Amino acid sequence: MIWLNTKIFIIVLFGAILNAIAMNFFLIPANVYASGFTGFAQLISSILGEFAPFQLSTGILLFLLNVPVIILGWKKVGRSFTIYSFISVLLMSFFMEMIPIIQVSSDILLNAVFGGVIAAIGVGLTLKWGASTGGMDIVAMVLSRMQDRPVGTYFFTLNSIIIVTAGFLYGWEKALYTLVQLYVSTRVIDAIHTRHEKLTAMIVTQKANDLKKAIHSRLSRGITTVPAKGGFTNEDRDMMFIVITRYELFDLQRVIKDVDPQAFTNIVETTGIFGFFRRE
Repeated sequence: MIWLNTKIFIIVLFGAILNAIAMNFFLIPANVYASGFTGFAQLISSILGEFAPFQLSTGILLFLLNVPVIILGWKKVGRSFTIYSFISVLLMSFFMEMIPIIQVSSDILLNAVFGGVIAAIGVGLTLKWGASTGGMDIVAMVLSRMQDRPVGTYFFTLNSIIIVTAGFLYGWEKALYTLVQLYVSTRVIDAIHTRHEKLTAMIVTQKANDLKKAIHSRLSRGITTVPAKGGFTNEDRDMMFIVITRYELFDLQRVIKDVDPQAFTNIVETTGIFGFFRRE
């Protein structure tokens, strides 16, 4: 049984509130579109409001779009990650329905920049603490594991659809400001979390066997162990090499902290790998 971690829940809650504020105070009033499933839900809501006899809010559409993705994540990604991601989506949809849509500024550029920054802080913090805001994060993880390609390809594809459709329907000025929002949010998320899909952890520890068992119980990743010796103490230790995805970084940090808080860990960005990398 998976127990909810209070700290992670608070971070997810805070991230959902920030995302809802960014949408209802900045992006939706200015007709500037967010990235991923949020922007897709926003676009569908706009289209329904203009061309259909009924309308669904962005918050409700966001939740509906994420239901099949959450099911996919439960089967392919991992239960803990998926549960927190579902909570994030549920809370964000709830706050988007509860918080009124208010136009804080009439300047579309300010709306694009501040909306992108606030939303990105919410997303970045959520990712950093081992969850996601659902949507493309989960889809990209599954596709990346199946095809071992950078997740940026999938984000770019969906965001391109949003931008082009918004440009054709509502004018290319809106599409260009959407690009500004996407650039700002991407830079902020990269600063808070990491822009690389894969990371390499080098762990120097005196509890290699215990740590190896604990990591394997949480992550399906291979580990290479080599003997090492302390430069000052001359004590025998082991250095463990493990390549992970950025979404597994929080789980790895927790395992190391629980098993060997004295371990020295160096996380480096991995631009590419050759050979077998488990994708399930």
